[in-house]
Amino acid sequence: MTPLSLTDQEPFFIVLNTGSGRGDAGEVQATIQRVLDQAGRRYTVMPVDDGQKLPATAQAAVDQARQQGGIVVAAGGDGTLSAVAQVVLGSGLPFGILPQGTFNYFGRTYGIAQDTELSTQCLLAAQPQPVQVGLVNDRLFLINASLGLYPQLLEDREAYKSRYGRSRYVALWSALVTMGRAHRQLTVQLEHEGQSRILRTPTIVVGNNALQLEQIGIVQASALEQGRLVAMGARPIGTWAMYGLLLRGWLSRLGDADHVFSFDFEHLTVHVKRSRRRIKVALDGEIQWLDTPLEFRVSEQPLQLLVPPASHRSERV
Repeated sequence: MTPLSLTDQEPFFIVLNTGSGRGDAGEVQATIQRVLDQAGRRYTVMPVDDGQKLPATAQAAVDQARQQGGIVVAAGGDGTLSAVAQVVLGSGLPFGILPQGTFNYFGRTYGIAQDTELSTQCLLAAQPQPVQVGLVNDRLFLINASLGLYPQLLEDREAYKSRYGRSRYVALWSALVTMGRAHRQLTVQLEHEGQSRILRTPTIVVGNNALQLEQIGIVQASALEQGRLVAMGARPIGTWAMYGLLLRGWLSRLGDADHVFSFDFEHLTVHVKRSRRRIKVALDGEIQWLDTPLEFRVSEQPLQLLVPPASHRSERV
């Protein structure tokens, strides 16, 4: 798809999740307004303090952007970016982000800073670029979608963050505690590209972010450039072996582990044996219940993401 062309006069409609991210929401909003006011750019900030209200607020932003030839912007963590992108996808509108999350994989991939002032300045210089997104049962994910142990890790991580604050060290500690408990194994049937196999695994993760895949050592990361997704998981193992996998991921060597499987695909169907009709799935860190079987694929329509020029990009660290 050909990128859109902007005039630098389009108004921004900014969906700001005030309950997301590590910083003070009032300070974040004040910084956004100050940078845009100094630039003389038109904008509307649309705060939302409840994640359940994000889709409706995002839809209001899309409607106004259509009427005024504007741009929809999401400000918050990865879950917020994903929720707003879900509404923007297919609208043909440009989509900007002001990342506020802990890991910021999506923003870092495109050189968009987590610092609010820098990322807002990047919006002013950015131009739309078609960006691949993944779908599971028509629900969008920017970074990854997962079932089994990984959603439990995310739920426990949020509980620890609410108690001890948002940081990567808190996330790591919560993962160690969660993996120390016994977890049931999933029995799944995987169907892709004419192949079918049944296996038991504690978790399956489907990735759509090369930066994350590269950092944990999954060799198929480059397949994303060919319009594919990457599935990975672990065979049934004990607690200490799980800790070993976590360490390998930390050292960017997860793909070398004997207990880990990974493959890239265009379309993947996951049947979950002996389960209810619905299963818990984590989409970019947000938990949802989806009907089975799960159908994973790349969206035919990309996001038109505002990407800053090379001179304005931050390091991917």
